[in-house]
Amino acid sequence: MIGILWNLGAFIVALGILVAVHEYGHFWVARRNGVRVERFSIGFGKPIWRKAGRDGTEYVVAMIPLGGYVKMLDGRVDEVPAELADQAFDQKSVWARMAIVVAGPMANFLFAVFAFWLMFMIGVPSVKPVLRDVTAESPAAMAGLQPGMQITAIDGNEVLTWEDVNFALIGRIGAEQLSMQVQDADGRNQSLTVPLSSWQFDPDSESPISALGLRPEGATPTLALEQVLAGGAGEQAGLLPGDTLYSANGEKLADWDQFVALVQSSPGIPVELVVQRGGQSLDLTLTPALRETDDRAIGYVGLAPSVTPVDERYRFELSYGPVKALWAGMDRTWELTVLTFNMIGKLLTGIVSVDNLSGPISIAKGAGASAGFGLVYFLSFMALVSVNLGIINLLPLPVLDGGHLLFYLVEAVTGRPVPERVQELGFRIGAALLILLMGLALFNDIGRL
Repeated sequence: MIGILWNLGAFIVALGILVAVHEYGHFWVARRNGVRVERFSIGFGKPIWRKAGRDGTEYVVAMIPLGGYVKMLDGRVDEVPAELADQAFDQKSVWARMAIVVAGPMANFLFAVFAFWLMFMIGVPSVKPVLRDVTAESPAAMAGLQPGMQITAIDGNEVLTWEDVNFALIGRIGAEQLSMQVQDADGRNQSLTVPLSSWQFDPDSESPISALGLRPEGATPTLALEQVLAGGAGEQAGLLPGDTLYSANGEKLADWDQFVALVQSSPGIPVELVVQRGGQSLDLTLTPALRETDDRAIGYVGLAPSVTPVDERYRFELSYGPVKALWAGMDRTWELTVLTFNMIGKLLTGIVSVDNLSGPISIAKGAGASAGFGLVYFLSFMALVSVNLGIINLLPLPVLDGGHLLFYLVEAVTGRPVPERVQELGFRIGAALLILLMGLALFNDIGRL
């Protein structure tokens, strides 16, 4: 229960900040163009706080924190007094209206740059992308990657951390191969080609890194249990935090990865365990629950291992001075923007499954987890969501900023507004598509619970 409340609180804080930033972009540019703003609202529904500003704008915080809006004086919606006609949104030039509309998403991109700038100024605890092991017969093994190698670049782009490697791999989903530059333990540089034709991964159960066959030097999971999910298969079997897994089905366990592989291959099939607890051996029967993925059913038991700390040789803090941090923030924002547009394209073409869409529940979990790790990780999470919020709002759906922008662009080219009937039909179609996407994302969220 505490975890749910923590996730919810972090979600409200993160989304509240990002919505405020987005709407302030619209608000600021509207005011600079002489448009009268009647209401600035964070959230929808019944107001829980409101204040009338000296500028004539009513500032509101509403009950449902899933968005916000800026209500401007507009002759298409309300009757506008003659003395205020020059302050109406619809009376402004098409270029002014386009600037007001695009200002919201732009504010989200600027916030991402700021969040990353602050993150790099504070310093990000990082781990060098050095290989502890390579999975046999994996794409990485076929490319010739070996333990002890450090990845220095992917497709010519420098990587300093495992997070950089992760982003680079996500961007190559659907590709036939990638080029990986590495440095071996003796300091020799090599360029290897990694085949990707057989590379598939389920984001609910593994990362692109592990699916490629890369096993990083880092915090190493042990066979001792750190967490047992309440109500999960592990708790039902009688496992407790602090237990150490010794053997499964009569075979001594070598490491956590071996146990995970056994569990995932045994949905609904009892696994006979021997565990160590307080110096005694216990025999327990663990039956993994079934979880559906894109192409198969896997077992899931709700257990998390304790981990050994990362070796000091591979740990470092990634931090920069003010100017370089700003450049790094801009670079990371651009990288995320390109990656997100890439993923949208791959969703539309079927290269990436729609099962990868996430909704408010996954965002709340991400907010809670990142906030629990500290300010740096929460900033990174907010920057990621802010970039996605900006891009989603630029999609050419009439109910979004991008749809309005499209209508105004047509007006700028043709010299006359898009007919009201066409706009109304577009809004209905756009709303239906958006509700469909949100419903699908929420369905995926529930399936991941």
